[in-house]
Amino acid sequence: MSVPTLLPALPAATLSSPVADAYARLAEVFPGLRVRELVDGEPAPRGAGWVGAEELADGGAALDAFLAWDNAQVLRDYGQQARPDVVASFGLHRYAWPACLLITVPWFLHRRVPRLPVGEVAFQRALGRMTVRVGEFACLPGDPAATLPGARIVPDEEALRGEVRAAVAEHLGPVLDGFGPRMRRGKRALWGMATDEIVEGLWYVGHLLGEESRAMAELSLLLPGSGTAKPYVGTAGFRELTGPDGTPLPTRDRASCCLFYTLRPEDTCVTCPRTCDADRVAKLSASA
Repeated sequence: MSVPTLLPALPAATLSSPVADAYARLAEVFPGLRVRELVDGEPAPRGAGWVGAEELADGGAALDAFLAWDNAQVLRDYGQQARPDVVASFGLHRYAWPACLLITVPWFLHRRVPRLPVGEVAFQRALGRMTVRVGEFACLPGDPAATLPGARIVPDEEALRGEVRAAVAEHLGPVLDGFGPRMRRGKRALWGMATDEIVEGLWYVGHLLGEESRAMAELSLLLPGSGTAKPYVGTAGFRELTGPDGTPLPTRDRASCCLFYTLRPEDTCVTCPRTCDADRVAKLSASA
C-alpha cells in the first residue's frame, strides 16, 4: 500500500529549514541526486567538477567544459560525433531535470516553493550533488514554516502553483539564455524544453514515491497550457493508453524533442511526438 507523501507539517519548534525534509526524502527514493543547503556565510563549492548555475547562464568557458562532458559521453556510448546542438540539448537536459526538482519536490511534498536564483545553486554532475541557498520561499496559510525567515504566505493552491512557475522561470530563464545560442532553437522551443523538464522530473519522482497518479494530477494543474502558464509552452500532456491485456498505460506527449533520434533513429523515447501509440504500447508493456 502506498503511503501519502504530502506529509504532516512538523511543529514550528522543530523546523529550521523549509526544504531540508523534502530534499532528504528525495535522496531516499532517488539516491542519484543529493541536495545540501549551504549555511550562512558558506561559499558555494567550485572546482573538482562543481559548476555554478550562473556560470552556465554566462555561456562561456564553464559551459564549454560542461558540454565537453556530454560530447565525450556520446562518443564513448554511441561511437559517433553528435551535432553541437544535440550535445547542448543533452547538456541542458542533464542540468535542468535535477534543477527543476529543487523547486517542484518541496512543493509536491510540503507545499513550499523556494526561490533559487542562478547565483544560489551549484551542481556536481558526476557525483549527482547540488548545493542551494534558500533566501525566500512561498507557503500556504497555516504552514508552520511561515514563521521562518524568508517566508512569504500566498492565499491558496493556485497562487502557490503560480509561485512554482515563477520560481522555475526565474532559475531556468538565464540558463536557457546561456545554452540557447548553441542549440539552434528559438525561445518557444526552449521553453517547451523547460515544460518537459518540470513534468518528466516530478512524474518520475512521484512514481518513486508511490504517488504517480497524484504527481500527474498536480502537474496537469501546474501546466494547463493557458496564458497563465507563460512563458512555458505546451501542457503536462498526460494521456492513457491501453495495453494488450487491458492494463492502463500512462504516457504523455512531450512539448519538445530531445534529439536522441539523431543518434539512434530506431530508438525514439516513449514520450516523443515521433513515437506512435502502437510503439508506445509495445515499449510500455515490455517495461511494465
